[in-house]
Amino acid sequence: MNILTRYLGREIYLSIALVFAALIALFAFLDLIHELNVMEQDKYHLGYVLLFVALTIPGHVYELFPVAVLVGTIFALVQLAASSELTVYRASGASLWQMMSALFKIALPLVILSFVCGELIAPPSERMAQQLRLKAQNTQVLLKEFRSGVWAKDERSFVNVKSVMPDTSLMNIDIYRFDETYHLQAITNAKRANFIEQGRWQLEDVLETRFDKKGVSINASPSQEWRSALNPNILSVLLVVPEQMSAFNLYQYTSHLRDNHQKSARYEIAMWNKLVYPVALLVMMVLALPFALYHRRAGGISAMVFMGIVLGLVFHFAGRLFASLGALNDWQPFISATAMTGLFLLLGMVMLWWTERR
Repeated sequence: MNILTRYLGREIYLSIALVFAALIALFAFLDLIHELNVMEQDKYHLGYVLLFVALTIPGHVYELFPVAVLVGTIFALVQLAASSELTVYRASGASLWQMMSALFKIALPLVILSFVCGELIAPPSERMAQQLRLKAQNTQVLLKEFRSGVWAKDERSFVNVKSVMPDTSLMNIDIYRFDETYHLQAITNAKRANFIEQGRWQLEDVLETRFDKKGVSINASPSQEWRSALNPNILSVLLVVPEQMSAFNLYQYTSHLRDNHQKSARYEIAMWNKLVYPVALLVMMVLALPFALYHRRAGGISAMVFMGIVLGLVFHFAGRLFASLGALNDWQPFISATAMTGLFLLLGMVMLWWTERR
């Protein structure tokens, strides 16, 4: 049984690697085309573009894991069925449950690899890619993130932003203005800043403290215009969407939001998605097995692979849709994150039962 499992594992790993190579090449090519369209001479040149595309690959690997595992496993199993090797495997005494056990053993290294990629490799790689593009495209603004928030150097001003909202508006912003000799001229605090047009922001609930030879003066105003080289394209680099954060960081952030009585549904759903995502690879293995058992009646390898691609894409996009609906309607985060995986597991078990019955 162990020999057969190792042989089956070798075939499945090879097929998954081939599917990954095709998918990553496709997505990398699409990223390259997109970046070439925004490439600027002497700033964001071809070397930066290629490095940016390379840094985004780990994120694509993590996102495409279930699709690659499903399609690769179907391809390997259907090939074995076409050459009657799977029939020999069953004739040697392997039951359906033993085959599922073998597939789970094969999937375990992939589960670990997916978890490591999603937690340790993809998030920092994606951040490095965005920062690389920002550095290449803009030389006027320097950005740095600390526990106190985001710090930006804007000509002779230093800007501290506590929160960047999904609409790229800024919350709790402090602006420190200096003169030519780097003496502090003024400190402006605003509760919110909204982008108007290139180079212009509208500050709300402003408190400005000025320092001059006469002393210190404090002025409060409901709104004030702020001219800055910062823009939403620059700040979007700093807006880390929950899907790109690690499960550990999501757990810390959701705890922070709950402690401050803020809505945390979207981040909780993303956290559970991160934890359940590697388990989805086991579900893809279960879902792939009926395709091989039904191979003779349903058509050739190409038809099975096409059906696998369709199912994989449905799983990927329907899962995101369900998670978004859960965040909008305040559904229970665990249910919102695991419903699609559970549904596909049920589908796989029903398909196995049906093919075995026939």
